[in-house]
Amino acid sequence: MSAPRQIKLGIPKGSLEEATISLFERAGWKIRKHVRNYFPDINDPDITARLCRVQEIPGYIRDGVLDVALTGKDWLLETGVDFADDREGDSGGESPVRMISDLVYSKVSNRPARWVLAVAGDSPYRKPEDLAGRRISTELKGVTPRYFEELGIPVQISYSWGATEAKVVEGLADAIVEVTETETTIRAHGLRVIDEVLVTNTVLIAGRDAMRDPFRRAKIEQIDLLLQGALRAESLVCLKMNAPAARLDEILNLLPALNSPTVASLRDPAWLSLETVVDSGLVRDLIPRLRKIGAEGILEYSLNKVI
Repeated sequence: MSAPRQIKLGIPKGSLEEATISLFERAGWKIRKHVRNYFPDINDPDITARLCRVQEIPGYIRDGVLDVALTGKDWLLETGVDFADDREGDSGGESPVRMISDLVYSKVSNRPARWVLAVAGDSPYRKPEDLAGRRISTELKGVTPRYFEELGIPVQISYSWGATEAKVVEGLADAIVEVTETETTIRAHGLRVIDEVLVTNTVLIAGRDAMRDPFRRAKIEQIDLLLQGALRAESLVCLKMNAPAARLDEILNLLPALNSPTVASLRDPAWLSLETVVDSGLVRDLIPRLRKIGAEGILEYSLNKVI
């Protein structure tokens, strides 16, 4: 008897690890890690999972070690692997890596991160051109030289093995290129951002050969669909309420929705049942307004996925 077919899924190890496992759980896959190895269990017989450093994932996809994985757009560019962008309708050709979709999430927030050029707050440097001939420390040693070359600015770039923000403070560099979401750590070290080098977010990538195989392609598309649905649901809630029929139009005018709200008759013809999906950030203002014009029995509940 032949072994069951499986796809090889790469889960980013490190800062994205827990957020990724949580996202998969909301999408319907439970991933259980083991203390002594990098091969977690997943409740899907069609998938075998492995934890990998995010910087190494593009190469693993290129070489066929993995079929599909999540990595940062920054590391896709940093490693220099040849990839095709399926998001823009690129057919892929012979590119060994395919960028399937954006999955904008992180350990801190659901917004893109930025690689920024930062200097000491009290330094004389105000723009990138002021750093000509100066020392730049960064973990992003592929993208950073290209950034300065495109600007025509000669600089000395050294690789940072960590604690990059401290390099300027310790006098080891005149500037750094570092990733940030909120700039909190950068400001805490007394640094000042003078330019944006790259905007990045998590992306789903797959191998060319995997996307050409019907079984693996179908599974990859399933993963993409459900992860996207789980992310979309994070910012939405469902509202359900009873509304006086005489004030239906007023209530409908207050309700933003993905589509038209669902309206159903009740046993009492003077009342209707309404259900709709709205942005969670609107609810605190919306519920008092609905209550004021007669809505009753208002229920709010979270969603796992919105497809």
